[in-house]
Amino acid sequence: MTARYSPEEMLARLVGFETVVGRSNTGLMDFVGDFLKAHGVSCQLLTGPEGDRCNLFATIGDAGLPGYILSGHVDVVPAGEPEWRGDPFHLRREGERLIGRGACDMKGFVAAVLAMVPGLVALPLKSPIHIALSYDEEAGCRGVPHLIAALPSLCTAPAGCIVGEPTGLVPVLAHKGKAALRLVAHGRSGHSSRPDLGVNAIHALLPVLEAAAAQARELERGPQDDRFEPPWSSLQIGTLSGGQALNIIPDRAEAQIEARAIAGVEPRDLLAPIAAMAGEGTEVEWLSSYPALALEPGHPLASLMQELTGRSPLDAVSFGTEAGLFQAAGIASVICGPGDIARAHRPEEYLTRDELHGACEMVLALGRKLAA
Repeated sequence: MTARYSPEEMLARLVGFETVVGRSNTGLMDFVGDFLKAHGVSCQLLTGPEGDRCNLFATIGDAGLPGYILSGHVDVVPAGEPEWRGDPFHLRREGERLIGRGACDMKGFVAAVLAMVPGLVALPLKSPIHIALSYDEEAGCRGVPHLIAALPSLCTAPAGCIVGEPTGLVPVLAHKGKAALRLVAHGRSGHSSRPDLGVNAIHALLPVLEAAAAQARELERGPQDDRFEPPWSSLQIGTLSGGQALNIIPDRAEAQIEARAIAGVEPRDLLAPIAAMAGEGTEVEWLSSYPALALEPGHPLASLMQELTGRSPLDAVSFGTEAGLFQAAGIASVICGPGDIARAHRPEEYLTRDELHGACEMVLALGRKLAA
């Protein structure tokens, strides 16, 4: 008998895989692949260059027709906080709360999609529904570009993409883009009483850090987009480390800097002048980059999402998603999923049963719309 799972059972299975960002996800992906194939769904695992992580792409219906992608990432942030009251990788229920790492961000949406597969397969879909699962989104959307690059060989150009990040099942039309880089300065250590015999790596970074701080202030007076909070592009020095002891000349210093860009601004362009200032002996590594999302309020996908959810679209959110990358590839995209982003990346992360079942209803509503 083909395995079926309730939405809660499916979420429990997914949470049980410790797919922490940067680690292997093959156990979860093999489980999902076997589940989909058992229901007759065409499915491919697309291994990334890391070798131990993969994306998954599956199609219900005719892949030769334009359809809609239901997209989610299966990686989660670490769960080492002491405030967890139970095993974060074992879903537990307390009242209406389903608690576990990734329950909200964003295995809840993935569980809703998968639990509805038997119902979708039974529908006479006139346009296909694609399931796209990615890895390492939490590291700056590193996995999904490989999946997007493979799409032309997997299906006809999709009509749209729904990225199920937690928005309270309210369609969201825009988010900022982001880029991040790491600067590592190398010096020469020695006793602090003889700075003439060493090279201070922290000092070497100071001109770049001062330029970054000045750029951050300047952006506040730059182009504005009132859909966002704040309405300007932003830049910050997020981490800074270096040195071993007060009386030792530091021979290494590292800073990580990020920029978040409003729609129409390329995130890398905000950091490029900073990177160009890095002097000799300073390494520059781009950590991640993804573009902003901007779907027009009158776009057919926005209208479809309002019909499916019964909720008017929200102009924008401050956090970033993979939707901007799908849009950059020519696929109209929107964000809409269960839960609240404020619960993400926190101990005792949870999704409510009503939120999970609401996501199931949205997925089935899409299937019924495409079968009508």
